[in-house]
Amino acid sequence: MTGHFSNERPIFIQLAEMLEDAILSGVYNEDDQVPSITEFSVAYKMNPATALKGVNILVDSGLLYKKRGLGMFVAKGAREKLIERRKERFYHAFVEPMIVEAIRLSIGEAELFEMVKRGSSEHLTRRKEG
Repeated sequence: MTGHFSNERPIFIQLAEMLEDAILSGVYNEDDQVPSITEFSVAYKMNPATALKGVNILVDSGLLYKKRGLGMFVAKGAREKLIERRKERFYHAFVEPMIVEAIRLSIGEAELFEMVKRGSSEHLTRRKEG
């Protein structure tokens, strides 16, 4: 996990998102222990209370669980929960606005699907080449 925090959003939220990304990418799997609050605060030069606040976001959402005296661990099904949550966020952030703009431009469903298909093909080709 890399820790370059921006000033745009609270650090504890950015820490929570970094942990989510690490779970999604397989850095931490089910029942893996994540770093302690102290480790986070030292590694990222942040107040321990800030680190705790970020980790507690994931505890409160059922992605991490505490083992008394041992630390924090990734909950069963955490990756799947994150995928579903992020898919929903993706839909609202990107798909809905795209559809609204398509309607404004009189782009029909078939044409919109073709545009998405074209974009997907172009990006997959670039990804294979790069």
